[in-house]
Amino acid sequence: MSGLLRQGHLLGAKLRAVRKRNGLTLDELSARCVQLDAALAPSTSYLSMVENGKRVPSREMLGLLAQVFGKEPGWFLDDATDTPALPGARAGGAVATLPLEPGFLFSKGLLQHALPELLAQTGTSGRHFAQLLIRVWQETRQNDFPDIERAAEEAGGRRMPLSVADLLDICRDRGLQLRWTDDERTADGTLLRARYEAPGVLHVNRAMNQREERLKYELAFFLGHQILHGGDGMISPHTASGILGDDMTGDVRPAIGGQDVLYAWRDFECGIFAGALLCPRAPFRQFLLRESHSVLACAKLGVTPAVMMRRMTAVSPYRHWHFFDGYPPGYLRAVYRGNGIALPWGNMSLVPDPCPRWAVFRLLHEQPPALPGDITPVSQVSVMDVGEGPRLYCCHSLHTRDAGDTTHVLSVGIDLAPALSAQGLPAAEIIASVADACRRGGGEATLPPAATAALRTVAQVLNIAWVAEAATRKASIICPRGSACPRTVACTAHG
Repeated sequence: MSGLLRQGHLLGAKLRAVRKRNGLTLDELSARCVQLDAALAPSTSYLSMVENGKRVPSREMLGLLAQVFGKEPGWFLDDATDTPALPGARAGGAVATLPLEPGFLFSKGLLQHALPELLAQTGTSGRHFAQLLIRVWQETRQNDFPDIERAAEEAGGRRMPLSVADLLDICRDRGLQLRWTDDERTADGTLLRARYEAPGVLHVNRAMNQREERLKYELAFFLGHQILHGGDGMISPHTASGILGDDMTGDVRPAIGGQDVLYAWRDFECGIFAGALLCPRAPFRQFLLRESHSVLACAKLGVTPAVMMRRMTAVSPYRHWHFFDGYPPGYLRAVYRGNGIALPWGNMSLVPDPCPRWAVFRLLHEQPPALPGDITPVSQVSVMDVGEGPRLYCCHSLHTRDAGDTTHVLSVGIDLAPALSAQGLPAAEIIASVADACRRGGGEATLPPAATAALRTVAQVLNIAWVAEAATRKASIICPRGSACPRTVACTAHG
């Protein structure tokens, strides 16, 4: 029994995963065991304790459970590699993980004591840790927040596009007063774009009148605070270089406090609200189809490319998207991974060896266009092998500037495997052919004809023009870290 204990930390998680994968309730699993051996069969409550890491079954009972699922008993132990995906894990979607075992180690009380020490030892700020938790929650929900969407649609009446005048009318109707400022700054001297003053006053930098698409976002964001949170004032101000609560260069304190979590969560909710108000789901989905998912079509709606991309990942009937917002020299200010793509670098700290073949990273090191009108998005097909076989992604990236005139790179993309499979195409075979061509080409290659035809089919069905555009260019091997470069000649060798 002691050997089973040492090897069985994941036993409960594996049992839960395989049970749900086969559509069995605990009662049904218990009944199946009774059919095989009534004397040895576990009760429903005992099975629940096994799954939660509170009990370890005897070898005989483990053998009985293995018999139900047609497995060897050793399959349930830690060194078995054939681990099923959790129920609800999407093929080609967000990375599936097993529940952490033993479960009692992750109780609320222990975590409350352990997390501050963890943050202190790693130098992670409470603000960034809260944002990480929120991102994981967002990915788990696949950008689906119907309550916030309904509140936004009620406020805006599903009108699209909304003008500045429309938004000012909505603000007045909701009791939000607007006051213009000329040079209001934070305590450290950073220029403010906008800040909320309870109970219902929004201070906005007059310079925002020169950038209407950003002014509209500010109005929509703080209107969200007025509606969702009753305008209590517990919301981050917006600075000229982004959201104060998400500033990568400010005070980073390795501790977590209630205000860190509250501000991060409210920034997130108000951001979702602003996107849903400016680009309501139903009309925006039709707009994307008419415009073939062109990011530059944001000009027709008077919104920023960031709003366009974020809403694209939320409203598309195709669910396997990712989104990155990268700042030089290599920070990810915003991340969404609804398709399970690995991170090209950390979103809480710089990574010394990011893969330079990611479009978002490559663009960060290229000279940005001098004028906004010169922006041309770049489309790229990429192969990534993270140990579970090669994956195939297509991304669409561009340079832009934030309200503080800082250059950053936005990138939106999709996992192509589910789209290929949905069309009855041999996804694994197509992806393998692209990966093989890239390996033979030293890291990049023209797509094989069959793969090109398949991607054009996907582009037509999903009505995403930049997928077809990417299919005309060379595909590239990418990896999460430069130190693990799978190319024949490592990227770093190219200079």
